[in-house]
Amino acid sequence: MRKGQAVAAGLLVVAVTAGCKTVVITPSGGYSPTAASLQSHTPQRAEAHPAPARTPTRTPPKRPRPTKPKKPAKPKLKRPKPVKHARGPAQTVLAQGSRGPRVRALQARLAQLSHFVQKPTGYYGRRTAASVSAFQRKHGLRGTGTLDKATWNTLRALTRPPTRPEMYPTTSRPVAAPDPRCLKGRVLCVSKQSNTLAWMVNGQVRATMDVRFGAQYTPTREGTFRVGLKSRRHVSSIYHTPMPYAMFFSGGQAIHFSPDFAAHGYRGASHGCVNVRDKTKIATLFQQVKVGDKVVIYK
Repeated sequence: MRKGQAVAAGLLVVAVTAGCKTVVITPSGGYSPTAASLQSHTPQRAEAHPAPARTPTRTPPKRPRPTKPKKPAKPKLKRPKPVKHARGPAQTVLAQGSRGPRVRALQARLAQLSHFVQKPTGYYGRRTAASVSAFQRKHGLRGTGTLDKATWNTLRALTRPPTRPEMYPTTSRPVAAPDPRCLKGRVLCVSKQSNTLAWMVNGQVRATMDVRFGAQYTPTREGTFRVGLKSRRHVSSIYHTPMPYAMFFSGGQAIHFSPDFAAHGYRGASHGCVNVRDKTKIATLFQQVKVGDKVVIYK
């Protein structure tokens, strides 16, 4: 801008800087504050009160979800392992004609399942074979009547080990009630009804054992007798057969051990004597009985 123009405008502008303030002197002698001075003189607003601090809201603790009580685990039942039947030819364990403790164990186990109605005898005869055959057919085995390995394993899996009284009973059948004649003194009390002999002393039973009697045409006599003779190694002079531990009570009739009875059971019969099949028992009885002791044979 030219000077003439500024004068013509009638304005004289002088800028004076005083300290930190800059003022503009106008022709009228006044001053006009600059923006900076106005800024410095502008009263500051009162500082705003700080907003009250918000108290943090406490969130309630989470309640644990109720847990369902665990059901008690069911006890695992052990299932019996299936018996594996042997393939190929059957391995024979016992057969007809066998005898001894293993036969007794077999008979006792069959008796637990009601397949053997007698008490164990220790002899594998026709009745034992029939019982084994019935057991085999019931459990899907060949009904041979012979105890093979597969039959034995199946039988053992279904039964428990027999006790000694079960394997060695005093008699194979229940002992009959004693005849009144047997209640006094030393008596060999023989019952044809139960096929048993009871050795009694003053009404007390000391020993019992199985017995069998004579056949139809050679019956054993009934009545009250006395022991007249004892012969440990006697042999029949008529039939030429051994009669160990013989105790004669009526003529040629005697109570003695019979190997045939021990081997074949009640299939056979005597010629009138009272046969005993337990050799150990009659050997003990032979030592206790005296000549003159009473013998009572009754139905």
